[in-house]
Parts: sequence; C-alpha cells; structure tokens
Amino acid sequence: MLIGTKNFDTDNNTYIMGILNVTPDSFYDGGRWDNVSLALKHTQTMIEEGADIIDIGGESTRPGYTKISADEEIARIVPVISEIKKNFDVPVSVDTYKSEVAKAALDVGADMINDIWGLKYDGKMADVIARYNTVCCLMHNKQEPVYHDFVRELKEESLDCVRIAENAGIDRNKIILDPGVGFGKTYEMNLSVLAHLNDYTKLGFPVLLGCSGKSVIGNTLNLPPQDRIEGTLVTTVMAVQSGCAFVRVHNVKENLRAVKMTKAVMRAKI
Repeated sequence: MLIGTKNFDTDNNTYIMGILNVTPDSFYDGGRWDNVSLALKHTQTMIEEGADIIDIGGESTRPGYTKISADEEIARIVPVISEIKKNFDVPVSVDTYKSEVAKAALDVGADMINDIWGLKYDGKMADVIARYNTVCCLMHNKQEPVYHDFVRELKEESLDCVRIAENAGIDRNKIILDPGVGFGKTYEMNLSVLAHLNDYTKLGFPVLLGCSGKSVIGNTLNLPPQDRIEGTLVTTVMAVQSGCAFVRVHNVKENLRAVKMTKAVMRAKI
C-alpha cells in the first residue's frame, strides 16, 4: 500500500502511527501540542523514535467530547500539516469525519484520511476521498452499543463502510479498516474486539488498531490515562500476533520495541 511516497508492506509488517493531537482537550495530551512549533517538535521526536505515519487530530473524540466547527478544525490542523510536509518526509494522516476538513487537509498535502465514522457521518466524505484518490482508514462506530451478535455485526458493519467507499469510487487497495475500540461499544465489547482480532484481520483489508491509553485499559487496570502504557503494549503485541498492519499510539518508542520483540519471537524457527 502506497501512503504518500512510502510503501507499506501491510501483509507482513506492523507499522507505527504516531498520534499528534493539536487540540486543547484530548484525553491523553490535551493542549501539549496545540501550536505549530510544539507540534513540529513532537513530530520530530516521534519520527526519531520510529513513527511511520503521523496522525493529526484537530477535534478531540474522547467520551463526552465537544464538537467544533469545520472552520475551527481546519484552522487548527492546516498550518501544522503544511509545516510538517515542508520539514519532514513522513506520511500524514488526518483524523476527521468532516468532508470540508478532509478536503482542506488534502489540499495542503495530507496523505490519508482517518474517519472515525467510516464514511457514515458525512455523506460527502467518500466523494472527497475518491476525488483525491487517497488512502482512507474506515473505523467501525455506532451511536449506541446495541447489537444482537456483536462480533458478527462488527464485521458486517465494517464491510458496509467498504461498500460505501467502493460505491463512491474509492479503490479497494486504498482502504484500511479499524474495529473502533472505544467507540460505540461497552467495556466488555471492547475486550471482545481484542479477543477476536484474528477474525477481524481476515476481512481482506489492512487493519489499524487504536487502543493507546483508552478507557478499556484504564477500566481494566484502574489507572489514569498517563499510566496505561503497559496495557497499551499488551494490545500492540496482540495486534502484531493477529496480523494488524498498523497500531495508532501515543508512545512511539515503547510500542515499536514491543512490535520488534513480538516479530522476533514469531519469526523464530528453532
């Protein structure tokens, strides 16, 4: 899979997507990188630590988040994208579910759209992605965590997102799926996503897993966001073992080490 100018062997590797929140209210690092200078410095750190992609978010989507306008989101992320593309040779993903924001981001050089609503929120999003012929990550999400057969419906509803994409003209080879840990699911369902990752990675698309510091870890270990790294590393190991192509994380260095160690064990032949 080509993202920006970089080729990703999604069949055989697990890549690190580093999170760059340029928001004042994200659950993990709200306000820490919300100006261009700080964002560039953190981007450089993540690249040096081994990030393969930088995922920029201009609106927090933590539980109970406050929605902002497309104009405000654009004002937060466009200057950061522009400066990252000027200063670094790294693919940039944009975490947005608004077509206006996606278009503005793609116009200044973003390489990928990461949509937490899997094209189901904004009816114009699929057309924008198709028109720019860009890579997209389609996350499973739902207004309410109501299911009759959770694992089956998770897979079916993810494939519904794929159908929307293909009907809009998005190339099948430019689609990544995300099972959406923490979105439209109960605590038990989030654990079930992790328990059934092997099934999810058999849907025929590269899979991105985003568990970094999330409440499923906090609720299991009874820890605040900044103390959830060990739990996050467990989910990263599971992602590698299950064949996920990407993990979206805050702590790049530590998660890359976990990926490398897991891969080494999996390659062992003796």
